Amino acid sequence: MNTRREALSNLGTRVQQWLLPLRCLLCGASGADGMDLCADCAAELPRNLSCCARCALPLAVPAALCGECQRRAPPWDAAWAPFRYAWPLDRLESRYKFGRDLAAGRVLSSLWQTEPRAAVLPELILPVPLHRSRLRQRGYNQALELAKPLARAFDVPLEHDLLQRQRATPAQTELDAVTRRRNVRGAFVLRPGISLPVHVAILDDVMTTGATLAECTRVLKRAGVQRADVWALARAPSPGRR
Repeated sequence: MNTRREALSNLGTRVQQWLLPLRCLLCGASGADGMDLCADCAAELPRNLSCCARCALPLAVPAALCGECQRRAPPWDAAWAPFRYAWPLDRLESRYKFGRDLAAGRVLSSLWQTEPRAAVLPELILPVPLHRSRLRQRGYNQALELAKPLARAFDVPLEHDLLQRQRATPAQTELDAVTRRRNVRGAFVLRPGISLPVHVAILDDVMTTGATLAECTRVLKRAGVQRADVWALARAPSPGRR
């Protein structure tokens, strides 16, 4: 039965690709590996191969911990960010997050699944939530849409409404590190009456200073979570800022 279902699914995929050929979202060439991204553009994507073991900050020279983590460790236990937030991945991310380009989101989620996975998988994935006003404006939670296929691929449960944003906050984009921390302080709560596992991963699309992920981690740790990892598709190179 499963073999027949897989065969029908593969046939449907081939028909779809014949009717709507894959096209690279960056250069317009033919897509490759089942994605709207060509092989050349995929090779240009900035992998985060040399980074801090604790916060995934890109480093020019490999080191166990960046200087900031040595001075003051973040509240989470480990970070996984397979890409650096740089050209051309930042172009795809901007189209997905701000341009409502869901095709770009599908490419990003597919890319994430092909990267070496986190060393230890959690028992639960929680995407960073949007406030309901921002969700109405954007139409979807970009972190949740990235998390869904990743959770399926890793066979890890995903809950989208256990962690909630109780207060609308200004966008973090133009804020410095200190203002970012103040901006999200007290913005997140857990749904009442829930029971959380020992090990949880909080997932977002891009990690810049880590202020949002740190605030979510504190909420989870106060609720009894023993290990909280942070996952992000991409880590911005922002040395000295948390």
